[in-house]
Amino acid sequence: MTAYILRRLLQSIVVVFGVTIIVFVILHLLPGGPARAMLGPAATLQQIHTFEVQNGYTHSLLVQYVSWISQMLHGNLGFSYHFNQTVASLLAAALPKTFLLLGLAYLVALIVGVPLGILQAVRRNKPIDYALTGFAFVGYSMPVFWLGILLIIVLSVNFHIFPPEAPQGATIGAVVSSPRALVLPVITLAIINIAVFSRFVRSSALDNLVQDYIRTARAKGASTRGVIVRHLLRNSLIPVITLLGLSLPATISGAVITETIFNYQGMGLLFWTAATAHDFPVLLGFTVVVAVGTVIGTLLADVLYAVADPRIRYS
Repeated sequence: MTAYILRRLLQSIVVVFGVTIIVFVILHLLPGGPARAMLGPAATLQQIHTFEVQNGYTHSLLVQYVSWISQMLHGNLGFSYHFNQTVASLLAAALPKTFLLLGLAYLVALIVGVPLGILQAVRRNKPIDYALTGFAFVGYSMPVFWLGILLIIVLSVNFHIFPPEAPQGATIGAVVSSPRALVLPVITLAIINIAVFSRFVRSSALDNLVQDYIRTARAKGASTRGVIVRHLLRNSLIPVITLLGLSLPATISGAVITETIFNYQGMGLLFWTAATAHDFPVLLGFTVVVAVGTVIGTLLADVLYAVADPRIRYS
């Protein structure tokens, strides 16, 4: 296991550097270059040249990338021209809020999606199974922006149950102090994961229901509830562990849209604002954080998979 983790860590480092190279090159290939994108179409040639000289854009792309990576490894992610702050301070302020949103969305998805998947497997080919399967397909195919707008129209505008805007505050404490305002953003992110988790759990539970250990437990006189809780549930959750790691990139991309729709001051809204303002240092810093978070999440999922299933051995 130790050798496997070390090998995966090395692979993760390569992946992160690969992602930074691709994003760095793409951003610098935009029409007009970074200077034109940041200064806008009204900038003169002299202004663009001065900006490029001051920020090192006159050097080759390789020299620029090596300089940026060197600064990043020393904790310097650059300076945001749009926000007039360091990128590190912007990410440090936004990251905890996004962690809170993602954590709550995953928690709701697990609490709701796993029991629904088990229920579908136990009631296979029954009306409730068909109904929940239809819900899962609708939830999985629903675009995040459309789902968020529908929730605002129905639950905020029409019925005035929840506020249409996410909590506004500079700290996690300020955000948590308005729990009702968190409901719609969390539901928007959670519904898609609920659909995915329920489908995977259903498939896994159906496979386990025909296994010998289930028949043995029933033959010993265990109740249906005892068989489900003590035997079926744990083994059906194993694929979900891997799914948690694999679904992280899609959930983060959904968070960008969700935070923008509900004006939630997290990483997603920061990325959206930086993208519309062509704030390259923020975009690069966001990419690094997301890449690192994704590879760490995938690695943790692999390790937890082996912990949950003793039969799994990595070498």
